[in-house]
Amino acid sequence: MEKLSDQFDQDQLINEFKAVVADAEALIKATANSGDDKLSDLRARAEESLGIAKARIMDIQTEVLAKTKAAAKATDAYVHENPWRSIGFAASIGVVVGLLISRR
Repeated sequence: MEKLSDQFDQDQLINEFKAVVADAEALIKATANSGDDKLSDLRARAEESLGIAKARIMDIQTEVLAKTKAAAKATDAYVHENPWRSIGFAASIGVVVGLLISRR
């Protein structure tokens, strides 16, 4: 099973990539009125690349969401199969957190 920190890293990467795509789209729109042929060609290639990148990031986001749902279902199944073990684990975590808070 994938580490939870890896998933947060993926989520953070997705959000940062979306910000870059939005900035690039704004730059393309800002240069839309320029009449230079080289700039128009570059703008067309950038728009195509952004379209591909947006499609890829949506695929990655869908994959991350599916993995998150699978992890939630596995956790739910484990808790239903082992309720007392789950309660003991949660109580142990609560004690540790309580001790850490009380030391401050």
